[in-house]
Amino acid sequence: MRSDLRPYWVKKSWLVFRDAWTDYFLRPRCEYLGPHSNIMHPWHVVISGCNIRIGHSFTAFGESHARVEIGVWGRAAGEGKVTMGNACLMSPGSRISASDEITIGDGVMLANGAYITDSDWHGLYDRIDRNTEPQPVRLEDNVWIGDHAKVLKGVTVGANSVVAAGAVVTRDVPPNVVVAGNPAKIVKELDPTIPRRTRSDMYQNPAETATFFDAVDRQVLASNTLIFWLWTLIYPRARKNV
Repeated sequence: MRSDLRPYWVKKSWLVFRDAWTDYFLRPRCEYLGPHSNIMHPWHVVISGCNIRIGHSFTAFGESHARVEIGVWGRAAGEGKVTMGNACLMSPGSRISASDEITIGDGVMLANGAYITDSDWHGLYDRIDRNTEPQPVRLEDNVWIGDHAKVLKGVTVGANSVVAAGAVVTRDVPPNVVVAGNPAKIVKELDPTIPRRTRSDMYQNPAETATFFDAVDRQVLASNTLIFWLWTLIYPRARKNV
């Protein structure tokens, strides 16, 4: 990872602008978006539909080539919902698409390109209408969905479980296991007695965590100068030995 050469005040100003964008454009698209969200490049995050609730300390990494998307396309106006707990993470290209109901617990992490949906959106024989029976999806606390994995309709993934990269989950996953493959099967059991650290732990006191990260930025960026940072933008080779 390259060093951040911005002076502290430049980064702080950028974060203020970014958070203002989030508050103006994204927050109104949610029924609720909790405090202390950390949405990087919020102009590459798409939130659409009704009844979308997201807890505190939500982190999302939108990129121009891989947008983060949360959408509800209910069966009728005002129907369908997505509920996300506290301290959830969505990586570039991750998507959540709800027809009826998707519920995501605290500390859930979606890796690059992960996809969660509660509907096939079309039947095998009826290619116009979706299945008439709702099949909600639930990800319990501290679930980790791996790179480009998919969790499909009617599935519950138990607390602390991991869905491996590229897996396709078509049936319920118990707590404390790792599943892999297509269709996904249990390949490892996790020991529930081993202590674990989760995003929920890190953001247990979100205001305190924000203060900690601000202090780190202030210390790490203290020696950076505006002139040298601008010079690296004009002449990138100046970064070579930094």
